[in-house]
Amino acid sequence: IYADPAKRLELYFRPKDPYCHPVCANRFPTSTMLLRVTRRSKKKQQLDPEEQIQPEVQFEMEILGIVTTVYKFQGMSDFQYLAMHSGPDGKQTSMYDKVLMLKPEKEEFFNKDLPLYIPPPIFSRLDTPVDYFYRPDIQHRSGYNNPQVSGENLIGLSRARRPHNAIFVNFDDEEIPTKPLDAAVQNWKKVCTNPVDKKVEEELRKVCALLLVRPVWSRNAVKANISVHPDKLKVLLPYLAYYMLTGPWRSLWVRFGYDPRKHPEAKIYQVLDFRIRCGMKYGYAATDMPVKAKRSTYNYSLPITVKKQGSHTVSVHDLKQGLGSAGTSGAKKPPSSRYKLKESVYIFREGALPPYRQMFYQLCDLNVESLQKIIHRNDGTESECTERDGWCLAKTSDDLRDSMSLMIKQIIRSTRPALFSNTTSSEDGKEQLAYESGEDEDDEEEEEEDFKPSDGSENEMETEILDYV
Repeated sequence: IYADPAKRLELYFRPKDPYCHPVCANRFPTSTMLLRVTRRSKKKQQLDPEEQIQPEVQFEMEILGIVTTVYKFQGMSDFQYLAMHSGPDGKQTSMYDKVLMLKPEKEEFFNKDLPLYIPPPIFSRLDTPVDYFYRPDIQHRSGYNNPQVSGENLIGLSRARRPHNAIFVNFDDEEIPTKPLDAAVQNWKKVCTNPVDKKVEEELRKVCALLLVRPVWSRNAVKANISVHPDKLKVLLPYLAYYMLTGPWRSLWVRFGYDPRKHPEAKIYQVLDFRIRCGMKYGYAATDMPVKAKRSTYNYSLPITVKKQGSHTVSVHDLKQGLGSAGTSGAKKPPSSRYKLKESVYIFREGALPPYRQMFYQLCDLNVESLQKIIHRNDGTESECTERDGWCLAKTSDDLRDSMSLMIKQIIRSTRPALFSNTTSSEDGKEQLAYESGEDEDDEEEEEEDFKPSDGSENEMETEILDYV
């Protein structure tokens, strides 16, 4: 706990009870001294038996060190939930010997008839009392209608999600939008009030539409090519493009009026869901992975807290002040690149590891000649656009993943040769690649099923969808 300043010190009143709920102490800096105090008493010689003589006491003090950190228990103790059962006569019976498995048990242990015992899934999130100020009814602006109450939102958010007016298109939809929603136009005009934002809009239009250079973009690719505040980008993208939900262009933004399903040359804009493979059959375990996971269950901290950092909410007034390029004067990065991402978030190059374990690449951003040969194998002979492979040949994505996985394995081999001490020849690598894509295909799919996009990742299309609905 001391090694991580963000964690709290837990005190369990019943350490052997797994159902014991702890109290937590917060970390505070201090400047105090640790003293060793020695009390020495010396008895005086007693001449008169009836006289009471107090012993002579001396104290010796020694400074052992300086204390810089203390933990203070300032919160209240929460309810303690015991594994007990109340009988008909009100007598309490302990159930610890029935619900706790302290040693390997036989089948009879799990087939016992026991009273229902369900501990609470979560305790109080706060351990200090707070004043609750009742608020009057919210006065909405004219024209506002309360959302219709249904089974989906009866218990849920305290307010309806603020829409960003994006248009979502599925692969099976026959028509594609040719212009944005009126609300999206009004929403952008509301925040686009300074000349800096006009330049951002012109630059994005040039990237997405001019000369039909690239009508399909991922959000990461946009963020790596222009510098625009993320909150402003949420308003700008629905103004210029629609969002594909399914098919080979899923999670991508497509220029209004452009239907990639009708243009075979649009196959270079298709998306590739690539996940770095790990496991003993690939030569390295998850702990040896050079690309670490963004979050881990081992670093989970309790949700209860005394002090929380307030999140900075961006208002329309802030957006009008030019968050796209203006900002604090003390920023290190120039305004032209303050919000830009690195090219590695959307471009794959040979000899470089991806920044995340799961990446969404567009095929045109795979800057490796051998990969481009796989993509363009059927140039000029495209006949049908399928939901799984688009305009490419069947299993093109599988071939790309195999080649990219072999490149990443070679990078790891060069940086950590000890992991591949038993398989060092290139022939073994080719055999391993054939094995991965052939006989063990089912196991490979199970292996990749374990890889889930981490919360907060820049490459989660689920997170991106929630930003716009």
